[in-house]
This record gives sequence, C-alpha cells and structure tokens, in this order.
Amino acid sequence: MEQLKVALANNRGQIQLLVDDQQVGEMEISVHNGQLTVYHTEVNPAYEGKGYAKLLLSKLVEYARENNLKIVPLCPYVHGQFKRYPEL
Repeated sequence: MEQLKVALANNRGQIQLLVDDQQVGEMEISVHNGQLTVYHTEVNPAYEGKGYAKLLLSKLVEYARENNLKIVPLCPYVHGQFKRYPEL
C-alpha cells in the first residue's frame, strides 16, 4: 500500500513515498519565508515507470496549497513538470 508523508525538521526535510513500509522515493525540500523549495526528486530504480514521481509531485503541490506556500522548483523534474503543466 502506498503512503506519502511530509517529514520536516528545522525547515528542511523530505516528502517520502513508502510502499509496504519501504521507502521507494523522496523529494528533498525546505520551507522558509513562505516558500517551499524542492531540490531533488528520486525514485528507487526498481520502482521507476509506475508514476511514483508524479505521486510525490502531487503531494508536494497539495502540501504547498494547504500551507499557503510558493513552490521554488530547483529540482529539474519538478521544474520540467511545471513548464509542461502550468496548471499545477
């Protein structure tokens, strides 16, 4: 079963994707002054091609909206998805 959670400590942390209690993907993030900066997105190679990066991005956007944060996409994957789908 898929589980997504935000793990922040001292304004830095991750959005983690767990499948059957095993971490299979993550986004490295920080939150500061109303901005959520995403630095890196990674999915375990054994789980690539299953839409997990998109799930992580969905959680990132949801968290930012819930907390009224502006996303700063330094991660190439997130930056590319925002360019491709500006409605995100």
